[in-house]
Amino acid sequence: MQPTSLLLTTAIAAFSLVAAQINDTLVPLVFKPLPLSSIKPAGWLKDQLQLMSDGLAGHEYDFYAYVAHSSWLGGEEEYSSLNEGFPYWLNGLVPLAYSLDDARLKDQVHSSVQIVLSRQGDDGWIGPETGTARNFWARYPLCLGLIQLAEANSTWTEPILDSLHRFTQLMHDMLAQNYTGYLYHEGDKLSADDDSWGRVRSQDMMITLQWLYEYHPGNQSQVLLDNMKYLHNQGLNWEDWYNEAAYFGQGMNKDLNTLRLDLTTINYPYEHGVNVGQGLKAPAVVRRFTHNDSLIQTAEDGVNWTMQYHGASSGTVLADERLVGVAPYSGSELCTSVETMYSLSYLYQALGTNEYADRAELAAFNSLPAMLTPDWWGRQYMAQPNQPYAQNLSETPFYNTNSWGQAFGLEPWPKFLSNSYVKVGDNGLAHVLLSPGSAEAILSGGKVTVTATTAYPFLEQLSYTITATAPFDFYVRVPAWAGSSSSLSVGNNSCQPLSPDPATGLHKLSIPRGTATVSYLVSSSIRTESRENDTVAVYKGPLLYALDISNTNTSTLPKPFNDPSTYFNASYAPPESRDWEYHNTSAWNYAIDPSTLTYHSPEDVSASYELVNPIFASGVAPGYMTVRGCEIEWPLFLGSVPGYPPTSEAKKCVSAAQEVRLVPYGSAKTHMAELPVIDLGGT
Repeated sequence: MQPTSLLLTTAIAAFSLVAAQINDTLVPLVFKPLPLSSIKPAGWLKDQLQLMSDGLAGHEYDFYAYVAHSSWLGGEEEYSSLNEGFPYWLNGLVPLAYSLDDARLKDQVHSSVQIVLSRQGDDGWIGPETGTARNFWARYPLCLGLIQLAEANSTWTEPILDSLHRFTQLMHDMLAQNYTGYLYHEGDKLSADDDSWGRVRSQDMMITLQWLYEYHPGNQSQVLLDNMKYLHNQGLNWEDWYNEAAYFGQGMNKDLNTLRLDLTTINYPYEHGVNVGQGLKAPAVVRRFTHNDSLIQTAEDGVNWTMQYHGASSGTVLADERLVGVAPYSGSELCTSVETMYSLSYLYQALGTNEYADRAELAAFNSLPAMLTPDWWGRQYMAQPNQPYAQNLSETPFYNTNSWGQAFGLEPWPKFLSNSYVKVGDNGLAHVLLSPGSAEAILSGGKVTVTATTAYPFLEQLSYTITATAPFDFYVRVPAWAGSSSSLSVGNNSCQPLSPDPATGLHKLSIPRGTATVSYLVSSSIRTESRENDTVAVYKGPLLYALDISNTNTSTLPKPFNDPSTYFNASYAPPESRDWEYHNTSAWNYAIDPSTLTYHSPEDVSASYELVNPIFASGVAPGYMTVRGCEIEWPLFLGSVPGYPPTSEAKKCVSAAQEVRLVPYGSAKTHMAELPVIDLGGT
């Protein structure tokens, strides 16, 4: 594999071919997303979004300096010269505010967007930067937030479109002028390394450009296509990375901690965990304007290789912050989990491959909630598959994160919700990310409303109430792991077996005009997945189960900001914002005999099962497993965290065999998810 500098040379050499493929259309998405605010949460998912609103995410505008006093709003607080803090916040808060129809949050969105638009430069630049400090990257998440607002609220549509059209024209002019704002030039305020963020994440800007092209091109159709071409021409493109010669030639099928530092540093843009999470969708985004169908395979390779060599059992990518391998002590950022969820849901909409939706649910129901305190006031920077405690470590096991990395300090169900339903053709609606909630859509036949009541993913039954002004096709997605006893029934009719499309996983029902009810059972059984050093991860349905470890917790003021005045708005310093440490009070060093796994279900398994709020608090999720296990000698890595467990003859019981409990991973802040296998026989 060539180093990054040679990757760019390769991309430039191939540009004439790419340009020849570009035409004046975009490849359509397999499934069309619904406009923001047409999908509303219910049940446990609404509870989670409300906790998010009542917690840290819903109050950052009040006190968090990088939002409340951001340079985007006229302040001076930024955590880096890239000025990305406020755009990240806006991109997440818009769908949260409109999903909940929360007046307080919508006021935060509207007042901040008004300030941003009012400060737009005469030449069209959006943002606080001037002169040689201008760099496109932070505008990517900002624009994603703006187009969501334009969809959700017609009052904002025209002001946002006017702003974006002025900006995209300026972007075109700057890119045409030697890629100003994209590539480093002598004398730029940002460093030569800083331009890599915008170049490796360019697919996120392309999504906004494609939205404008499809729905609101104005007189800029060619400008928008040119901008996509420019960004791709000088981008750090993921199709140059996800090919066998490049990926395996650079040793990406190995634990990067075992490679010389100089061999990994040169390719850091492709190894940074958040970049990887964002980049998984890139081949599908680029395919839309290049019409290069080989990128379908590239996308599949990118996801499969990433998860095979760097994936966590919880569905996220292990990178602390750089990719490592699959060691169970490796960390993964919350941001990586969120971006991975978004990319996987985008890939399902763009390409229609069922595996991507399964993987999106896996990350959403496991990786994400495990990294958040139940009240949503604290979150982890790094989470580990095997994490029996979350505290200030004696030595950091992470690539470039300090010893506080796994503690819970100072977001994203909203985008999961907004991608949960999609349009299929002109007269079809599909529920693709299974969860409680409702959707309204105008199809070619008329208006349709679908409401799903369910305790999924904790239980297996979903119940739908559907009203339609004309007949339409309703689809439910059948996960790849679904058992043969899965079934559907309409009204009082008998259950029918499922016959999903082999590619998309969608099963079609023809729904007549009027009101109908549908019952959907998506059955599952216990399954295990082999992991490193003769360990297994245990699943049922989309949930990962982990060893239940008892703990106590302590809290302190956020670190390293022990002086609240450096971190909070002095007029509002919420006491809930603290750092939390979890200390285990029970043993974690167990090996298990998978042949003894048993699932224990609650008596009530109906779709209307009332879940406890917050559902991801310890001990409240319905359903758990028991398995026989014993304690083993298990060394620490760096004397700090559980390392690789022993194998073969070195793996011996040091306690009597006993029954232990496994619980949903998302509810276990202290957990062991990748457990050694041992044959306990008759003991």
